[in-house]
Amino acid sequence: MYIKVLLIYYLCLNLVTFFLYGLDKRKAKQRQWRISERVLLWLGALGGVAGALAGMQVFRHKTKHIRFLVLNPIFLIGHMVMLYLLLYYHVI
Repeated sequence: MYIKVLLIYYLCLNLVTFFLYGLDKRKAKQRQWRISERVLLWLGALGGVAGALAGMQVFRHKTKHIRFLVLNPIFLIGHMVMLYLLLYYHVI
């Protein structure tokens, strides 16, 4: 039961994160209001890192920012380790 909730959480958060990377890129091109880098990084830290990495590649957005290039892979590894431990120890 809990694993389904967790999968839905990750799916929704990653879709939202991917969408927001695309939206921020479009806003940047139009020189309009932007989504803060802090928000984009927090979305990755909370589990939307796959959407963040996909958004970076698809939209070619934030690909030259060292903070994004370093932190997003760290977030990905952290979530993979956390999920492995949760599944291995049958917590969920």
